[in-house]
Amino acid sequence: MPIGYLSKRLFHLALILLGVSLLVFMMLRMIPGDPARLLLGEFATAEDLSRLRAQMGLDRPYPVQYGIYLANILQGDLGNSLRNGAPVATEIGMRLVATLELAVAAMLIASLAGIAAGVISAVRQYSVFDYGSMFMALIGVSMPIFWLGLMLMYLLAVMFPIMPMMGRIGMGNEPEVMTGLMLVDTLLAGEFGDFLDALHHLVLPAFTLATIPMAIVARITRSSMLEVLNKDYVRTARAKGMGEVVVILRHALRNAFLPVVTVLGLNLGLLLGGAVLTETIFSWPGLGRYVVDSLMARDYAAVQGCILVFAGLMAFINLIVDLVYALLDPRIRVHA
Repeated sequence: MPIGYLSKRLFHLALILLGVSLLVFMMLRMIPGDPARLLLGEFATAEDLSRLRAQMGLDRPYPVQYGIYLANILQGDLGNSLRNGAPVATEIGMRLVATLELAVAAMLIASLAGIAAGVISAVRQYSVFDYGSMFMALIGVSMPIFWLGLMLMYLLAVMFPIMPMMGRIGMGNEPEVMTGLMLVDTLLAGEFGDFLDALHHLVLPAFTLATIPMAIVARITRSSMLEVLNKDYVRTARAKGMGEVVVILRHALRNAFLPVVTVLGLNLGLLLGGAVLTETIFSWPGLGRYVVDSLMARDYAAVQGCILVFAGLMAFINLIVDLVYALLDPRIRVHA
């Protein structure tokens, strides 16, 4: 990858984060509510409110507040939480790994199931499986995550209690924190039973979060495969006597994978944002739930830090998608 291209993308990333920080800064302060009032309660005196606003810097003009915030960001300081005074960077780091674990698990489910369904539907076009899988994909795209999560929780955790309702692991089974990833930490601790318990807790929220991207991946894979299966090089491969599995995987799927890669990259970023609802429903202690709690408390520093992290992750994912493009298709060249 040319150094010039990387420099240009990093410059664009800096501009994006700058714009996001300014936009979030202004929008948060347009929301009705006073953080000082929320912290001190409705019976706080005017003197107490004024003193707390001065301590938090909320009595200064907006340009001054934003300038101080931006200067701190450039030094790697996201500020302190207005609720508990803890560094926001530390709070985000503790919760980001939980969100990443959930999002990656959901992405694996969506990718494997969606690509498999799309390929089989394209190969067996107009079959019962094709109609059935595309109908289920339509339902998956149309179904709100919060409603699906509540219905699955009621069905599998209340009516038929075969799945845990909330949390990342059972009480008392928490391993020593080494990576923050519950599945990894339980394996490193040699506790296979706790690993299965953590996996058991992960399945329901991960499946809920994977529903929409799984449906999108299936439909995109089917459409792309149908276009590729009619190409001359696929017919030539079959004429040479290659097995159908080799033709599908090596010749058809590889060339049909470019639009799928784009969708996977975009969906991974959307999963990080969509985790807000899923984490709230299943009490998953991740970044999405932290954002919701911070918004309710008007915790400006925490919300701004979370949005910056989400924006940075999205830009990084887009860069990775561009690199994967070049690996899958040698004709694509990344220019500075």
